[in-house]
This record gives sequence, C-alpha cells and structure tokens, in this order.
Amino acid sequence: MFGKLEHELELHVPAIEAWDLFGGLGIGKLVEQELPQMFQKVELIEGDGGLGTVLKLTFSPGLPGPACYKEKFTKIDNEKRIKEAEVIEGGYLELGFTLYRVLFEVTEKGEDSSIIKSTIEYELKEEDAANTSLVSIQPLAIIAELAKNYLIKNKAAKEAK
Repeated sequence: MFGKLEHELELHVPAIEAWDLFGGLGIGKLVEQELPQMFQKVELIEGDGGLGTVLKLTFSPGLPGPACYKEKFTKIDNEKRIKEAEVIEGGYLELGFTLYRVLFEVTEKGEDSSIIKSTIEYELKEEDAANTSLVSIQPLAIIAELAKNYLIKNKAAKEAK
C-alpha cells in the first residue's frame, strides 16, 4: 500500500534564503528550539548536513505516532532545491511501514517569494493498513509556518540594519 500527502506554503523570501534553511541542518535546529511541544530532541548522529547525514528525532511525549526514529538524508539537490530524508531505524518501520520519506522542495515564485512544498511518501504492509491513520501532513505544515515566520523575521532584521 502506497500513500502520499502534500502541503504547500508561500514564503515571502527569495528561494535561496528558504533553501539555506531547508537544505541542510537549519530546519532541524529551528524545530528543536521553537517547537518543544512537537520535538523533544533533534540529534545529529552522523554527517554535516549533506547527503548521508543521519538525524535522530525524538518527539514530545503524548503525540500520536512513533516516539522517535532515525532518518537519513537520501537526496539533496541544491540546483533544484530538493531534500529527501527516509526513516532508516525505528519509528514508522516498527509499525509496518516499509518506506517513510519526507521531501522538502523550494521553488522560486518571484524575486522575493518562494514556495515550500512538503511531501510525505510511504509504503505500508497490507496487514498494517490501519496504521495509515498515523501519517499526517499537519506537523510539516506547522514546520513550514514556523519557517515562514522565522525567515520573514530574519529578512526584516537584515533590512533594518
């Protein structure tokens, strides 16, 4: 069983600025600091934010879904501004998922605007089909909104200097 969920949000900053946040470790650091209700900890296990980087995400207690998992950056395309991360240990893999992938794609909309598209792709064993209810795009929508506010605040601070 295969599924896909998507969310798009306009960011009122150039695509290059948005990619600086989403393309490496920046977004992980931001969510750990600013979303303690969702993320207890985002740990760098291996790498420097480039291809092959492994993070361990530990979620705050009481949230639906897994308590933690490790994900690996499996694709980073700086030209197309696409980053993919797949769960490689724990979490959804223990719930019958054979694939759980998150993609971030930043596209230019105009000189001072871009779109962040967040996608979840998953494959699940038929006998565990009930666990599809654990997959939600809502956390990625919250992260996109946080990123938007952060980027706008940074842009305003730079312009004020």
